[in-house]
Amino acid sequence: MQNDPDRQTAASEASLHAVDYWQVLKNRYGVILLTFLLIFMTAAVITYVLPKKYESTALLQVNHSFVELDPLNGAAGHPMTGASPSHAYIQNQFKIIESEKTMLRVVERLDLTTRWRGYDRDMALVKLKQILKTEQIRNTDHIEIRIRHQNSEDARDVAKEIAESYQLGRNADERNRAGEALDALEAEVRSQEDLVEDKRRHFHSIVKAVGIPYIEGVYSSGRMGQSEEYILKSAEMQQFGAEERKAELENQIQQLLTLRDDELIDFAEGLKLPGSQVPVLRARIQESKLNMAAMEASGLGRKHPSMEMSLIAQNKMQEDLGGAVVVLRELLKTQLSLVNGQLAKIKERVEERRFDAVDKALQSQDYVEAKQDYETAKAMLSQMKLTNSARRIALKIPKNPITILEDPKMSKNPVYPKVTLFLSLGAAVGLIFGISIAFFLEYLDTSVKSLEDVERYLQVPVLAVIPKDVGTLHKQSGMSPDAEAYRILRTNIEFNRNNPEDNAITIVSGGAGEGKSTTLVNLAYVCAQGGYTTLMIDSDLRRPTLHTFFDINNSVGLTNYLTTDLMLEDVILQTPVDNLYFLPSGILPADAAGILNSRRMSELVQDVKQRFDLILVDSPPILGVSDASVLASEVDLTIVVVQHRKLPRNMLMRVKAAVENVGGQVIGVVLNNVDVRSDSQYQYYTSYYTYYAPSSDVDPISSPPRKMTVSTGASPTATPSTPEEDDDGLSY
Repeated sequence: MQNDPDRQTAASEASLHAVDYWQVLKNRYGVILLTFLLIFMTAAVITYVLPKKYESTALLQVNHSFVELDPLNGAAGHPMTGASPSHAYIQNQFKIIESEKTMLRVVERLDLTTRWRGYDRDMALVKLKQILKTEQIRNTDHIEIRIRHQNSEDARDVAKEIAESYQLGRNADERNRAGEALDALEAEVRSQEDLVEDKRRHFHSIVKAVGIPYIEGVYSSGRMGQSEEYILKSAEMQQFGAEERKAELENQIQQLLTLRDDELIDFAEGLKLPGSQVPVLRARIQESKLNMAAMEASGLGRKHPSMEMSLIAQNKMQEDLGGAVVVLRELLKTQLSLVNGQLAKIKERVEERRFDAVDKALQSQDYVEAKQDYETAKAMLSQMKLTNSARRIALKIPKNPITILEDPKMSKNPVYPKVTLFLSLGAAVGLIFGISIAFFLEYLDTSVKSLEDVERYLQVPVLAVIPKDVGTLHKQSGMSPDAEAYRILRTNIEFNRNNPEDNAITIVSGGAGEGKSTTLVNLAYVCAQGGYTTLMIDSDLRRPTLHTFFDINNSVGLTNYLTTDLMLEDVILQTPVDNLYFLPSGILPADAAGILNSRRMSELVQDVKQRFDLILVDSPPILGVSDASVLASEVDLTIVVVQHRKLPRNMLMRVKAAVENVGGQVIGVVLNNVDVRSDSQYQYYTSYYTYYAPSSDVDPISSPPRKMTVSTGASPTATPSTPEEDDDGLSY
């Protein structure tokens, strides 16, 4: 995580980048404005000359196609509903609208080959497709047909005709599709009728073979062979019951035959066999015993005739009961034989029924299958006939797959070109393009733009920043705030020269017109005001300009001194400014570098260093000629004047290298001609324009220049000169 200083540094750098970008825009505002105006005017001209186009729109409602007929489920072509048809369906409708068939119908109905002169049918078709635009209204089944044309009437007519042609085409297509579907259905119905007839014949042949009646339309829940199966099951149940009874009888008879007579009599009463007298006789014997017991109870004895008669009758019944028991045993045997005979017959009947049931089951399978096929085919035929009838009814109902909701209207105002949009785009593109060009030019511009550029590439300090349009100080009335920049320069020179004896300074520049001479004159003026005895030497022996600042004739000066035996007092003039002296260039020689690179020039420099507090030497551009390099080797220090945003950085590096290659020392750089109004980063260097107040200094005098009298070892003193004392015979 970054600490607070790091975050502050990052925020400061971001702020600087933003300021740099704004600075670029301010510096290049002319390019931006020019580019903006050119592109905006181009957009305006293009918008004006573009042909005007009018638009007409027809609004349609697109209904879905009818469902294809399905002979099996009975669909009758009900239209699909819904407000949001599929995207693919709408795209298909767009293709139908734009199809050649629809377009050709429009061309023929409107006679566009005659209406649009010079167009044949193919050209008219191509143009129709170009001016046609279809669009779906979102979340609806509505389609807009838009036509743009230079003629508003043609746009309306074409849009209306396309909508109507599309509607007619869709209606015809729907009718054709419905007719084809109906023909296909009728063919299927006829085919189904033939199939039903074949199924019916086959089924009837099976009905006759099996002998089972079948009535059309009568539902039968049973199936063939069901009665035989029931009879077989009944016989099997009878056989099972007979076998159970036989087993029961055999068990009873075996037990009864092993009993004694008295035990058999007790069991016989419970058997309840038909024709058995045992239960009756046993009941009579019991009744007789009860009567005898009753008579004994009434007092009758054994010898009483009633008692004897009862006893005789009872004995008789006992004899009959014994005979009945014998008959009972025979009856049980007879009943067992009857059951065995009955069981044998039942088994025979069961076997017969089983063969009948199997035969009927086999015949039933063919019967059922034939019946199902016949009934299914007949039901399908009935459904298809119902569908056919419903479809015929549906076709008689009027249907409209395309509804024209709004007819196109004639447009009064053109929709193209869109003036507001085009001009807005032109303004936006112009502004963006202008800003892009500004940044591109800034990227290509390798000139010095900031103090950091100077210090980074030249490795020397910036001594002063001179604002743009600074005039000559000694010609301005009162105390000008422009002088403060040169006071800063004077102060920085004092603090940046290591040796106080280094008072001979040449001021050079890379090229012409960078303000070198003006900087020298103003610096000299400020130094003179500060009490320094200052000498200006115009060593630019190719295009001297210092004399023009003071309106002085330069016919006698440095070259005269170097080439003749003139004394310094003869060539050094005092300017109207106190403590400020001037050595003009003199007559321009043929070999300026040779004159400057001489021992007398070196002696001149050493001599004036002893006489003046500060010597400022003007020189030609150092990159153009070798004079400046010679002067840089003769003096103590060199100041490079750099005009803001003029020379590339590599040229400035060559300036410094040219000075150092001859043994000179670059003390610093003066950044000249800075537009502080556009380059806000320099405003704090020139804040004195606001805070500076005029001092009590008097205006520079305008007295004529005077020659100076030089005394050896003493400071120069200025004395008035007369016209007779001027070597060149000119008065000032």
